[in-house]
Parts: sequence; C-alpha cells; structure tokens
Amino acid sequence: MGRYRAVFDGNGMLAEYEDEELVWLREDYKPPNASDLAKPMVIRDIEPYKNMIDGRMISSRSEHRELLRRHNCVEIGNEKMETKPIVPKKVDRRQVLHQQLADMSDRQANKIIKKALKGR
Repeated sequence: MGRYRAVFDGNGMLAEYEDEELVWLREDYKPPNASDLAKPMVIRDIEPYKNMIDGRMISSRSEHRELLRRHNCVEIGNEKMETKPIVPKKVDRRQVLHQQLADMSDRQANKIIKKALKGR
C-alpha cells in the first residue's frame, strides 16, 4: 500500500485516495454549484447617449471626459471644491475686557468688584 489520504467534511469522511488516485467517494456527494473562488468583477462602460452640446453620440467614459474638457463643462456634483481654512481672528484680551467694562454701568461694575473682594 502506497500513500493514503482521507478527506473529511462536516458530514464525515468524503473521499479516500491511494497514491493520489480516488478509490472511494461518499454516495451522497454532490459537487458544489458555484466555485468558492472570487469571481471577477467587471464594470461596464456607460451606455451610449446623444450629447446636448453638439448632438454627437458618446459611447465611452473617455469620450465623455474629453467632451467636457473640450467645451469647458463640469458635471454637477463632481466639481472640486476649494477649501480655505478658517483662521480665527486674534483678539486682544485687554481690548475685549476694556470694551466690556466700558459697556457696563457703575452698579454692575461695583457688584463684580464686591464679589471679587469677598472671594479673597
């Protein structure tokens, strides 16, 4: 007897091989309908359409891009947005406090000063 190999699945022994030759196969075995391997994915090109600019038929994405480029057009929703960072304004703290104190009445200022002195 040469080299022996048994193949098992979830239901028990599936097949037996001797010297790489199949000698026994379970009776209820059915080959799988589809392969477990990944299937290639193919993206279709666009359907041909009549363009609104000059009436010619466009049958591929490259023709579509070329048409847009040639006539300086942009698809709505696909334009590139320029983002500008928001720079916060530099505020002078002294200036802000001075402005707040200038807007206050004497009564409000005295109340704040009293609170500050009580806290010491």
